[in-house]
Amino acid sequence: MIEIIPAIDIINGKCVRLKQGDFSQQTTYGADPVEVAKGFETCGAGRLHIVDLDAARTGQQQNLETIKRIALGTNLKIDVGGGIKTTKQVQNLLNSGIDAINIGSTAIKQPELFSNWLEEFGNNRIWLSADVRKEQISISGWQEQTSMSITTLLDEFVKKGLKTAVITVIERDGMMNGPEIRLYEKLKRHFPRLTIIASGGVSARVDLMELEQIGISKAIVGKALYEKTQESINLKTWMNLC
Repeated sequence: MIEIIPAIDIINGKCVRLKQGDFSQQTTYGADPVEVAKGFETCGAGRLHIVDLDAARTGQQQNLETIKRIALGTNLKIDVGGGIKTTKQVQNLLNSGIDAINIGSTAIKQPELFSNWLEEFGNNRIWLSADVRKEQISISGWQEQTSMSITTLLDEFVKKGLKTAVITVIERDGMMNGPEIRLYEKLKRHFPRLTIIASGGVSARVDLMELEQIGISKAIVGKALYEKTQESINLKTWMNLC
């Protein structure tokens, strides 16, 4: 069964969600991300995806203490992304008790550095975070569009040992209108050994079933776990664990 990975995006120490990466369209869902994380764990989640949106914008890890509190306060396997540019930042996060780090913009701007991190820290702990708009990569908190295709990017790093990639389709993010199945199917066909984690638009059980059918084993779910709508995913009910 496909694994649901709840998502927590952090701004100023609070749990928020953005719509299509737009910082002007944010909704705050919890003052304390630690309590939100504990709630997901109670419902049976084994993993948690965290994005430090402040770091994505500024490059400063001002939410590191909050991330540490989540790691210490739960037994969740945690991956973290957002504004990671230096080896020191990678070390700080790995020392905070998390499981893996998602590298986005730095992998595009400094591919040799990213490749070095893959080798130094291991491909189980260093993941690629690829944010895609019209199959082309966006960086710097989705504020800068590149001309590089997601296929080209993955091809480059799979050759360097990349094992896991979180691929977020920006047009779908926060919209609750389903994932971009065609893209994930295309990428899975090109890179069958790569663990592709789908992100963006997942809002119903049928979305998860469609992803599973094309070979996607993990999906990040954000807004659908926070919004109390008929279409949204109830983590307790769907996982049938509590």
